Amino acid sequence: MKVETSILEDQGRVWVRGAMEGEDLAALDRACEIGAVPGGRLEWNADLIAAAGVESRLTRLARDLVPGAFPVRILAFNKTSDMNWSVPWHQDRVIAVKERHELEGYCAWTRKSGIWHVEPPVELLEEMFFARIHLDDSDGSNGCLQVGLCTHNFGRIPAKDVREVAEKAEVEDSVAKRGDVLFVKALTLHRSSPSAKTGNRRTLRIDYSARPLPAPLKWALLEQTRTDMGTDF
Repeated sequence: MKVETSILEDQGRVWVRGAMEGEDLAALDRACEIGAVPGGRLEWNADLIAAAGVESRLTRLARDLVPGAFPVRILAFNKTSDMNWSVPWHQDRVIAVKERHELEGYCAWTRKSGIWHVEPPVELLEEMFFARIHLDDSDGSNGCLQVGLCTHNFGRIPAKDVREVAEKAEVEDSVAKRGDVLFVKALTLHRSSPSAKTGNRRTLRIDYSARPLPAPLKWALLEQTRTDMGTDF
């Protein structure tokens, strides 16, 4: 199965229905056991390597979209009636790095869960994308992601203009079945609403880039990626 790169570039997202199944889904179920918290950052382990590592179907799909793409951040989320939230329209404009180094074009430094995050130049963000792997069925009733189609074409959108741009866009509810994968350009506007149902709405998110950072900056996930996945990223 090959992913249509043109759809991602044109609309800011592309679906691969039924992309994950069987042992891969079971491995991701285990990897995403984050306990009684709504979300958390994951590190490589045997289950993630098996289902999302360099030899995995998921990585092959990502590289169909952008040759040489590799994971730079992995997050797990579980939205339930007890662990519930909403997120307004926004772009994903920060990356996770190993250490803080002041470089031109890298700004808005923050430290989250012991990891440095920074907003890089827009040229890097325009090349990045993320995968949302659905571990449970998802629709409007349990707070699925909503995507503003084609909004990535506006580049970096000032905060004061986000709502106006989103209101003019075609909005798609990310209705998904377990095993479906949604690839989204990093600068595509997206949001989600609280869940109105009991039960889990688990998703795994993996951010991808095909570019190394300018020295001395390094991706936070990179060194472990080299060791655990045996790659030359």
